[in-house]
Amino acid sequence: MHLEFRHLRTIRAIHQAGGVGRAAELLNLTQSALSHQVKGLEDQCGVELFVRRTKPLRLSAAGMKLLRLAEDILPKIDAVEDEFIALVAGKSGRLHIAIECHACFEWLFPVLERFRHAWPDVDVDIRPGLAFGALPALAREDVDVVISSDPEDIDGLTFTPLFDYEPRFVAAANHPLAQKPFVEAENFRDQLLITYPVERGRLDIFTGLLGPARIEPRGVRHVELTAVILMLVASGRGVSVLPDWVLREVKYSSDYVTLPLTEGGMTKRLFAATRSEDVMKPFMAHFLRLAHTEPLKLQRA
Repeated sequence: MHLEFRHLRTIRAIHQAGGVGRAAELLNLTQSALSHQVKGLEDQCGVELFVRRTKPLRLSAAGMKLLRLAEDILPKIDAVEDEFIALVAGKSGRLHIAIECHACFEWLFPVLERFRHAWPDVDVDIRPGLAFGALPALAREDVDVVISSDPEDIDGLTFTPLFDYEPRFVAAANHPLAQKPFVEAENFRDQLLITYPVERGRLDIFTGLLGPARIEPRGVRHVELTAVILMLVASGRGVSVLPDWVLREVKYSSDYVTLPLTEGGMTKRLFAATRSEDVMKPFMAHFLRLAHTEPLKLQRA
């Protein structure tokens, strides 16, 4: 027996309409074409699917089995078709994000909060566990966006600039370096540096200042949460270097001092890496716009 979706739709339509004539209208077929289809289906099944002596037309026991099959399968097929239509129209999709920037949660959550209101049918997820294999995961389509400050020239991937930020030194207000107009690499020699638990190659303080100067701090302490880093800094347990969007709430606090790195300050740029064919998807384009504008609002706050 060879069943097609049209056969199941026919059984369902005749059951709902109570006759071949009305069902033919629902299916946009002629009555003779639908009758011919029913006859062919019965020949395949080897049994009658309708009790033709009743009015309205009633399904036989065999016909009821096909109806139950239709009521189980067709809603799932219809749902998949709706999803495909939405995908083609750019109304739905998947936005799984891998983060190479540990502090990015501070601005990413407000971005995603606005995004979900505009695109409720897009599946959003964050994959911090893929941080160090993020770009290969993007190429494999395991994730859809990688937030990074280290763009690379990779075929098939596009790095969209999001915004510039300033990594700043932060210490307790009574720290010996608090009166300096800026800090330099040499100032870190006798400091306990508190950082996120990521490799040095992804920390601005090492890639932009200490590494080039070949200077090692007195010690390094790894802390997962930004709030805990700031608490330890305020308690005089060490110093840190954090992006300006993280320090927006403590910049004017009497408990802290924030200073530029070097006399001219340091500027870094954050990027969103995507597969090149995804950049112009409507929901992706909107996410990239929000990821550009919302962090700037936090920086100016």
